[in-house]
Amino acid sequence: MTSPSPGALAQSVPSAQQATAVSPDAIKQREQELEAAREEQRKAAELQQKLKADIAAIGQDRSKLNQQLIDIATQVRSIETRIGETEGRLRPLDAREQQVRASLDSRRSEIVEVLAALQRAGRRTPPALLVRPEDALQSLRTAMLLGSVVPELRGRAEKLTADLTELVNLRKTIATERDILARDRDRLKDDQIRLAALVDERQRKQSAIEKDMEAEGARAVNLSRQVDSLQGLIAKMEQDLKSAAKAAATASLQGAPAAPGGKPNLGALKDPARLSPAIAFASAKGLFAFPVNGRKIRDFGGSDGAGGVEKGISLATRPGAQVTTPCDGWVVYAGPFRSYGQLLILNAGGGYHVLIAGMERISVNIGQFVLTGEPVATMGTTSQVASILATTASQPVLYVEFRKDGTPIDSGPWWATSEGEKVRG
Repeated sequence: MTSPSPGALAQSVPSAQQATAVSPDAIKQREQELEAAREEQRKAAELQQKLKADIAAIGQDRSKLNQQLIDIATQVRSIETRIGETEGRLRPLDAREQQVRASLDSRRSEIVEVLAALQRAGRRTPPALLVRPEDALQSLRTAMLLGSVVPELRGRAEKLTADLTELVNLRKTIATERDILARDRDRLKDDQIRLAALVDERQRKQSAIEKDMEAEGARAVNLSRQVDSLQGLIAKMEQDLKSAAKAAATASLQGAPAAPGGKPNLGALKDPARLSPAIAFASAKGLFAFPVNGRKIRDFGGSDGAGGVEKGISLATRPGAQVTTPCDGWVVYAGPFRSYGQLLILNAGGGYHVLIAGMERISVNIGQFVLTGEPVATMGTTSQVASILATTASQPVLYVEFRKDGTPIDSGPWWATSEGEKVRG
């Protein structure tokens, strides 16, 4: 093997140096990225310290913990709504910007002809039209004011000015909306971290009360494999599983809360220390909020896409969306079941059960009493419910079913028709 000549070595040295050299701009960018990462770590550390202090301040006060959980979950869902609305506003703005840009691009030769008038007036060549439309617009306006644009081109110049003005305004609006979106996403991230810490604390305290909770959860999953239907699952849990049977017995003993004057006492929902439903399920029609922010894609009684009829409703949601309880109730099942993915079943008292399926992770345990608006699960990134996979495989979908004495019923009458009617914890 021959060795390279001294000349070749001399030539290779500068090349190697050039290959490894880093431009000042690249160094500055890396320093900025490093500083941003440090700032993010600092904020995360501060947030963790604040969370620890908040949780320590709560101590053994169950009602305070419940209220904080409901408040933060409500805030998370509110931010999710705002993010969805901002994204909805951005879609047509982005589409319109692309249309205007495409229109300007298709008329490039005409635009060059118009802008050539600037050069004839002794001005410098205008900046790139579609890179800095603001500068191009200013140059064109100046040329028109100075009379640099020849009369036969004035009409086209005015049309170009209008298009550039729209493009500039679109860019400003889009930038404002994206700033709003970025701030909301930052807030959502912080609130999700806070909510996760509070949920962990709630479950830690629940575990301290129910020592055999983990074993009960494993036993529930084993029992669920012995049944094929949802009704069979409910019966199996409430008969054979100690914590679910206790929850069902408590629900039966508590009975339905009295409704003074025939109307539900909404004030009872303000008590975060309650251990039984504040409102009788049967008298809560028109008051419930959907368990998740989403768009209804299937309704009770419609086709299920497999020759059958829908027994519940399906809501298409955002990936990672927060799931909260629409009502008070006792958890009689929490875990995987057949083609439903992760399934949560609440005994709401009075013979009513609420079934919620399709989540990626459930954060409550069997036997636990949960309040209206309390966080109980989070969605994944794709549909977990087998019957819905064929139509919306790429989008998470939550399935909700109401049952009375074992029979599926139309949940429609229970959902609030406006924001102001929804019950809050």
